Amino acid sequence: MSGPGRLHPRDYRYDPACFDRPPDLAAEVLYVVGGLYGNLAALDALEALIAAEGAPTTVVFNGDFHWFDAQPGWFMDVEGRLASYRCIRGNVETELVRVADVGAGCGCAYPASVDDDTVRRSNLILEALRAMATRLEGVRERLWALPAHLVADVAGVRVGIVHGDATSLAGWGFDGPALDDPSRQAWLAEIGRASRIDVFASAHTCAAALRTAVLPSGPLTMINNGAAGMPNFTAMLFGVVTRIAVTASPHQPLYGILHGRVWVDALALPYDTQAFLQRFLQRWPPGSAAHRSYFHRIVAGPDACMAQARSRALAWSQSA
Repeated sequence: MSGPGRLHPRDYRYDPACFDRPPDLAAEVLYVVGGLYGNLAALDALEALIAAEGAPTTVVFNGDFHWFDAQPGWFMDVEGRLASYRCIRGNVETELVRVADVGAGCGCAYPASVDDDTVRRSNLILEALRAMATRLEGVRERLWALPAHLVADVAGVRVGIVHGDATSLAGWGFDGPALDDPSRQAWLAEIGRASRIDVFASAHTCAAALRTAVLPSGPLTMINNGAAGMPNFTAMLFGVVTRIAVTASPHQPLYGILHGRVWVDALALPYDTQAFLQRFLQRWPPGSAAHRSYFHRIVAGPDACMAQARSRALAWSQSA
């Protein structure tokens, strides 16, 4: 399928071998935060988590930190608070500042499993965000200059920080159902061989997942935090962030694994739902595109249980 919101722009794609490079950063404790979506209350909660860490902590926002914040003051509040952190571009940041229209719409590259109305509404949200952001000085230059991916070293474990997957900024290969599909075994084996990455940290699909595959190149862990700025599980009104560190978390993980000597955990991000909802409704009242797509998720969570995300080895991994 193609068309705005489903089209996969050519400049989103990269070779997994691009990760076989010296690290861009080193960290003792690394937080990877995908899908903030402009939720400043979630950012407050994140900074509270970090304050409890006993070691220097590095935070990387791996895309889609903008989305609902289609008001100049709100948008610039997000920009200002993220200025002190490392960031990579998600499809939202890429498309809201793109000059030449390539027909990508929101840039989500939605698969066929996502209905057309959802795709159409996402395109409308991006249009509103772009119309606002283009009037703000310096925003395009800053966001366009952000990298599409980073490589981090955490105690010798190589971490690939991406928005989508190991081959595309908007790839869906690190979605839970895709990872569980035995037909993807060869794809993962090639990624492990070419990238020399031990752990990939992603977001994009807005659905949390943690999987490990035993491949010819060694174990490969994929952790997708789903969304930091929205609920990820039914009736559980908190975001999720990824923590990768040489020490156990001071916060009780939702689930996690030990990859070598490094802890790879999903942490709850318990933000102030009412504070976020009040700001959301001021910009996106009933009937608006974002309200129709996201209001129920914000107040009740998506139709997903934590068991679907919880860490496990892929069933076919031993024959990879």
